[in-house]
Amino acid sequence: QVQLVESGGRLVQAGGSLRLTCAASGRAFNMYSMGWFRQAPGRERECVSAISRNGGNTYYTNSVKGRFTISRDNAKNLVFLQMNNLKPEDTAVYYCAARATASKTNRFLQRRDYNYWGQGTQVTISS
Repeated sequence: QVQLVESGGRLVQAGGSLRLTCAASGRAFNMYSMGWFRQAPGRERECVSAISRNGGNTYYTNSVKGRFTISRDNAKNLVFLQMNNLKPEDTAVYYCAARATASKTNRFLQRRDYNYWGQGTQVTISS
């Protein structure tokens, strides 16, 4: 089992940058594929980015490609989402998610694929 705590969300102006951090507690963090999701008011929760256990396989939704970068530090049980050139449409609550998997290279894109979730961190981008 793993517990997840997100941090780093705040209010920034359009064009700015943020780095979100997800800290995982529990054992064997390197056995988990990780994802970042976001949910804006009135909208479905969507997968923004995902990363495999070994960090070698990543995914980005089209709207953030070239602006966001996901990474992980398995030694420190951390996952990051570096967000650059932020836009008002990036405003949402961002959630970290984890799924135990035997595969070192798979990453998962669906909400139903993940077993563990953090409480979320609010990101607000002003125009």
